[in-house]
Amino acid sequence: MSAFWLTATLVSAEPSGQPGSALGAAKAAAVCQKCHGLTGDSVSPTFPRLNGQQADYLSAQLKAFRGHQRDDTRARTYMWIVARDLDDKTIAELGKHYASQKPTPAQAGGALAADGEKIYLNGDLARGIMPCQQCHGKIGDGNAVFPRVAGQHAAYLRMVMGAFRSGLRKSDVMGPLTKNLTDREIEALSSYLAND
Repeated sequence: MSAFWLTATLVSAEPSGQPGSALGAAKAAAVCQKCHGLTGDSVSPTFPRLNGQQADYLSAQLKAFRGHQRDDTRARTYMWIVARDLDDKTIAELGKHYASQKPTPAQAGGALAADGEKIYLNGDLARGIMPCQQCHGKIGDGNAVFPRVAGQHAAYLRMVMGAFRSGLRKSDVMGPLTKNLTDREIEALSSYLAND
């Protein structure tokens, strides 16, 4: 699968199929759009794109922010206060709202996209690097609690993979899966998946 095919597939991909949410749209307009944009297509790589993201993933993350289980620096800095007063219904409706938005497609491919594609699709089993597609899907659109990674900001992808690798962001799943990635491989994966 080429980076071009990935881009073409994602451009034609429909939103998650979940109907949008009036409550979610209202909360996004009142609070979330300041960083993520009303439709979730943030313009700053400091803040992840949420448009087309998996509703279950968003709900799980918002609950983790609210309960302080996500305690990495960015979570504490940006999301603990925002999520503090969200009830479960509002969290679910925010998930539906952002999941129903048109996702940002992956770019045509950066300088290391071909190398990133190999890692994403095949991993490097001899080094304990599993194929990313096993959880995030063949085209990076995610599934349930596994997030959409295609079309994300490159700098955000690099930051998150680096945080998982270093243990700054705790994850029983992603910590072991990223610990053997080199900086160049993280750059390659970002080059393959991102849109900047």
